[in-house]
Amino acid sequence: MDGPQPTDSFPVSALDQYRALLEVSEVVVQYRDLGDLFHELAERLRRVVRFDYMNLVLHSADRGTMRLHMLETQHSTEARLGSEYPVSETPSGIVLETQEPYVLEDLASENRFPKIIQAYAAEGIHSVCILPLTTAQRRLGTIGFGKKVQQRFTESEINFLGQIAKQVALAVDNALNFQSAQAYQVQLAQERDRLRLLLEVNNAVVSILDLRELLNTIAASLKRVIQHEYTALTLFVPELNKMRLLVLDTPPAGGPTMDEALLPVENTPPGQAFSRREAIIANPADWGAHDSSLLRHIEAAGIRAICSVPLVSRNRAIGALNLASTREGAFTQKDVDLLNQVASQVAIAIENALAFQEIAALKNRLAEEKLYLEDEIRTEYDFEEIVGESHPLRAVLRQVETVAPTTSTVLVQGETGTGKELIARAIHHLSGRREHTFVKINCAAIPTGLLESELFGHERGAFTGAISMKIGRFELADGGTLFLDEVGDIPLELQPKLLRVLQEQEFERLGSTRTLRVDVRVVAATNRDLSAMVAERQFRSDLYYRLNVFPLTVPPLRDRREDIPVLVRYFAQKYARRMDKHIETVPAETLEILMNYGWPGNIRELENLIERAVILSPGPALRVPLADLRAQAEAQDRGIEPLAIAERDHILRGLEQTGWVLGGPKGAAALLGMKRTTLQSRMRKLGIKR
Repeated sequence: MDGPQPTDSFPVSALDQYRALLEVSEVVVQYRDLGDLFHELAERLRRVVRFDYMNLVLHSADRGTMRLHMLETQHSTEARLGSEYPVSETPSGIVLETQEPYVLEDLASENRFPKIIQAYAAEGIHSVCILPLTTAQRRLGTIGFGKKVQQRFTESEINFLGQIAKQVALAVDNALNFQSAQAYQVQLAQERDRLRLLLEVNNAVVSILDLRELLNTIAASLKRVIQHEYTALTLFVPELNKMRLLVLDTPPAGGPTMDEALLPVENTPPGQAFSRREAIIANPADWGAHDSSLLRHIEAAGIRAICSVPLVSRNRAIGALNLASTREGAFTQKDVDLLNQVASQVAIAIENALAFQEIAALKNRLAEEKLYLEDEIRTEYDFEEIVGESHPLRAVLRQVETVAPTTSTVLVQGETGTGKELIARAIHHLSGRREHTFVKINCAAIPTGLLESELFGHERGAFTGAISMKIGRFELADGGTLFLDEVGDIPLELQPKLLRVLQEQEFERLGSTRTLRVDVRVVAATNRDLSAMVAERQFRSDLYYRLNVFPLTVPPLRDRREDIPVLVRYFAQKYARRMDKHIETVPAETLEILMNYGWPGNIRELENLIERAVILSPGPALRVPLADLRAQAEAQDRGIEPLAIAERDHILRGLEQTGWVLGGPKGAAALLGMKRTTLQSRMRKLGIKR
């Protein structure tokens, strides 16, 4: 992209920054090598942000250090890649821990990090901006920018670089995961087996009601994953300040038989795990610090290692899950990690059983619904980000579980805003391709002339402007899954090539005669009636039948109204956290109104409404603008859609003024102030035809 260069006097516009973000997104998917990615990123960012120095610092958790991993500068440098400093001695470490940007106009005023400041001074750097690189799973490190002049980064630059950091974090995480997958393929295969058994535990939690039977089933599953001889549960009894021991399996011959015994919280591994809320591994060498008759008893029975992990539910410790082995050093950190995940499921099951006993006492206190601020809401099938427990949604998820392990093409249908992409991601993550790439493309958002290049790639010189070879989405998704969103918008002339790659798994790049073969599983999505399009000769019947091998229909929100309270809580939590607000309750009458509304925009409309409600809520109670909702509902009841009618008339006037020319500088899209693809989408939704 050729654009204005950033200067002190003429800062670039928000449009230039937006274009740069799009370029960065393209770079992220094109480069797997971290060095090439970082170089290309620096070249593009210099067009919109002034900086002389750009670095990538990664966190080495095992050594407790921050390591200089990448460096981009157009000046000579003495910095050495691989340099490491303790986390507490670097501004990058502060950013990693606080997850807040570190911005300083004059490094001479900073006295906390003398070694780092000296290194910056050697490079002639005066001003810096350091931002966190964090994904949903982990904190990776930081990306830093430096200027050789004493000039503070503006708020606009910081916000823009923050968006860049989010994309870079995903690219860095993918690159590190790719390297790790190559180096530890066998180890990852073993880990996959452990996670499959973790799913067994999850299924037991949602299918077995009897607490004792549930815990015994979990103990049997653990025996197949972690070698040990003894499994026990300890629950905290508040009125006695003791831990009650529940034996979950038959101990070895001569082993401890202390079922229902009371143990002290102090001086026992289960008690320490409970009180500290962290895993405890105890070996005979450590038992001298534990003055407990229980430890003496199990030591005499031949036990040589104990692992206790805390049971925590809703930020409240309720006990500990304990494993014991006759082998010294039997438990590794991987075992601890797995047990922590199992313990979270066990804690939920125990909490539910205890809560059931209190339902009668709590019944009169349900005047308003509690807003549970949990990190993530999942269905019983553990699909990420898919929120809800209604029967229609469960039916779809059961279909997802059925088709995911296969290689069949899936067609996801449903209204706009129902979450079709989340279903596609769930299919990918539950398939054998989950270790490979999930690539998506919105067929309606890419101009018709560029869609073939985006899908299949092109060679250098294939057409005007093709200055370098480009890898298409099918190549990027090799071994993984390609998600074709809005597949009904693929032009007729491109459909035969798509049909060929679906049937034969082969294609040629634009401008090339060499046939490429790929192994790609396709999941398509649309909110249009493809069968009707086939009848109208707007869509090829053979392609339709190839896509429609396994159709899935995502239910609209009006057909899963029982999920609305859960969705309201999820979105309220999400936006309250983002806006640094504290929302505690949702009025019951508000939920009733929300459940009775038609939701023509489905989950997307609900999410937007809750975001607006969080903005409007000054206190702990969620204030939903119900007046607007009632007006829309009344309009729907009368069959009136004033906003849609006004928008349709506005678009028609623009089309008539431009002679129904959509694109170009004098087209209707430019006149109406929107993209051509957006105009086409609105015309389809509003039923506008020439």
